[in-house]
Amino acid sequence: MKKNLDKIVDLEKYPIHDLQSPKIKKIIKKCKSELKNDSCSVIPNFILPNSLEVMRKELEQQLDEVYMSKESINAYLYAKDDLSLPKDHPKRIFMNRYNGYLNSDCFAEDSEMKFLYETEELLKFVSACLGISPIYRWADPLACHAYNVMEPDGILPWHFDSCEFTLSLMIQKPEQGGIFEYCPNIREPGNERFDEVRKVLDGDRSKVKQLELKPGDLQIFKGRFTMHRVTKIIGKTSRYMCIPAYVLDPWRVNTPEHSKAIYGKVLPIHIERNKARSDGLTD
Repeated sequence: MKKNLDKIVDLEKYPIHDLQSPKIKKIIKKCKSELKNDSCSVIPNFILPNSLEVMRKELEQQLDEVYMSKESINAYLYAKDDLSLPKDHPKRIFMNRYNGYLNSDCFAEDSEMKFLYETEELLKFVSACLGISPIYRWADPLACHAYNVMEPDGILPWHFDSCEFTLSLMIQKPEQGGIFEYCPNIREPGNERFDEVRKVLDGDRSKVKQLELKPGDLQIFKGRFTMHRVTKIIGKTSRYMCIPAYVLDPWRVNTPEHSKAIYGKVLPIHIERNKARSDGLTD
């Protein structure tokens, strides 16, 4: 069955197919300002209720394929300790993690989410909101538009993303917990700001902001430069999120270590493209 964007996105409220319309120009201006100042912007009720239900069923039909992992990791998504560094270095501070992903390569060809991610309309809208062009869909075949699953007691500790920009589409909300917390622009290309990172890891909340997403909301987020986490899931309802990703480098994918830890496997592309990052940041 042919899919149509107007059955997925509320184009009446958010005409992303016409970036010249006064309505969408106003939204883009707001998003651009919020992303510049806060590294984060939320567009409420972006996905239509019927499409949201399709996405939820799409995921639940494949829950047995979700790669769930429980491990201790640092903010750079590594599990291995580096004994050459001082004991209080952020790379040596490890936190418990319990969550999982339905990898992008598991998605059916007619997936609602896959269709949305591959539309030019969404790509160009996100690019306009960021004020950055060109941006590219992530070349990583496991992580480009994965579903994130956090079961009861699930937790996602402080970390940075491998890709520059992430969308978060809330599919299902937990009963309690599952709050998104973030520290805007805590690092930048060429400047890790380890001291600032360590303060947050040590419990300083002076720069921490909170965001409680609702089903259907779209969040645009600069995840590579903004440390973030999701608080523990409380209750019996899992938290479902889709996290389409965009990058500045169309060639870049996850490192083999990250792919194995987060997505459960390593593909040849992860080994072939395992080169140092041009932004000088820890991956």
